[in-house]
Amino acid sequence: MLTYDVKVWGIRKRADRATPYQLRWRVGAQPFSKSYKIKAQADGRRTELLNALREREQFDTETGLPASELRALKSPTWYSHARAYAAMKWPTASAKHRASIADTLATVTPKLVKDNRGAPATKVLRAALYSWVFRFVLGDDGELHPRIDVVEPPAEVVAALDWIARKSVDITALNTPSVARSGLDAMTLRLDGKKAAANTVKRKLPVFSNCLRYAVERELLAAFPLDKVDWTPPETDDEIDFRFVPGPKLAKKLITAVGELGERGRHLKAFFGCLYYAANRPGEAVNLREIDFTLPEEGWGEVLLSTSTPRVGSGWTDSGESFDTRGLKKRARKATRSAPIPPVLVRMIRDHIKEFGTTDDGRLFRAARGGGLLSKEYSDIWKAARLAALSEPEAASPLADVPYQLRHAGVSLWLDSGVSPAEVARRAGHSIAVLYRFYAKSIHRNQQRSNQQIEQALEEAEEE
Repeated sequence: MLTYDVKVWGIRKRADRATPYQLRWRVGAQPFSKSYKIKAQADGRRTELLNALREREQFDTETGLPASELRALKSPTWYSHARAYAAMKWPTASAKHRASIADTLATVTPKLVKDNRGAPATKVLRAALYSWVFRFVLGDDGELHPRIDVVEPPAEVVAALDWIARKSVDITALNTPSVARSGLDAMTLRLDGKKAAANTVKRKLPVFSNCLRYAVERELLAAFPLDKVDWTPPETDDEIDFRFVPGPKLAKKLITAVGELGERGRHLKAFFGCLYYAANRPGEAVNLREIDFTLPEEGWGEVLLSTSTPRVGSGWTDSGESFDTRGLKKRARKATRSAPIPPVLVRMIRDHIKEFGTTDDGRLFRAARGGGLLSKEYSDIWKAARLAALSEPEAASPLADVPYQLRHAGVSLWLDSGVSPAEVARRAGHSIAVLYRFYAKSIHRNQQRSNQQIEQALEEAEEE
């Protein structure tokens, strides 16, 4: 039991003893003592106990130790805690987030070690952590277990994990700022030792931070250790570089070029149309069904989005498929988002259904051999369309380099057309804060036009 009822007495000397200097203290009703050969040792220990009292630490009535020392005595290693954290997060995390957690922990864990004597090859250790320890599969008992406990691993993986289990620092070592800093610094480097992209560090930092907060929750750490470290992540520039976002004419030209790439191009033309004219994310568009659309004979229609199907690899999904069907990004699982679609996209979807029909479950877009549409497949078509539609210098530049640029182009078009940021955010499935962070330049252009309109109205009022 822990208590604040503690009394520390002075050092007493017993000349007839081999260790004559005795320190005595009481925790609750229980007395404790420890003898030392040298008085300075006894004084040092007494100072430690008094410092713990001044810090308002509780003491343990069974061992007589301050709570911090008791935690250190019982402290698991960082490695075992990281495993516990991964196991806690896996059941409710999306497949993409599971992979991100494993990536972060596999990056940080090799750096939180006592020493590097006998260390396995860097790539072997990373693979052992990423693919075998922080990845979970169903066991014969129907429960989730680390892959290492269900599937027999190669000998080099076993050896690497035995090494990290022996060398990993105790979790309490993270209370030391220099140790915590080594974990932070690990996220700034790639496996080859070069600097990692700023956005990679930005993605990994919340995972490492949350893992440490979980240690506080488990009472393995008394306080969040990163608060003691003067460390700043690399600056990231979230704002979109509009030099490489296609304008309306070029976006139309690229989508037309897709439709001229044979049958597969014609099949995917409407897919890319959804990315531009409705600003869908690719993961949202691949799962669209005929029933999601309102397609009138004339005028504007509507699309109702309810799921997203990002590709992450079969090892991270519950289904064992290479994609993860889940709710819309940053929304409740059953939430939906409706967006008006212009007549050009209405016609495009109608023509697509007329030529290609739908899958048995109603999906508009499929892989060449059936099944879910793969990102590699539509990315390959996009690369071919760029080569056909762009000049040689343009094709060599980042202009419209990935299909996602069509979504950026669609959102930019809405803002430049004068649609209010709040309505743009609703249609695109953004928060207002995210819209302002990513599309600041486009919003600013719209504000300038609004200012001119207001100024004109004020001038007209003055003339009257």
